[in-house]
Amino acid sequence: IDVHGNVNEWNNKTAEITGFTKEEAFDKPLVSTFIVSSLRQSVQEVMDNALQGRETSNYELEFRTKTNEVRYLLVNATTRRDANSGIV
Repeated sequence: IDVHGNVNEWNNKTAEITGFTKEEAFDKPLVSTFIVSSLRQSVQEVMDNALQGRETSNYELEFRTKTNEVRYLLVNATTRRDANSGIV
């Protein structure tokens, strides 16, 4: 997820689980597009924290699939940094 909350990586397993291809997911806002509405606020907080360097391990997300089913994914919200330790 980039600093704007948009998908910038979507691995093959995530594509298989959700039914959305990497091309369909890329550059879409993760929270408003793929997270069930009841969890959007808490997921956004976890993402915002990661962008401030506060990471969350083993966080369960409820993803909405392409066919509107719900899939549970266990993820880590880690901070991605560049070579100069800046958050990207």
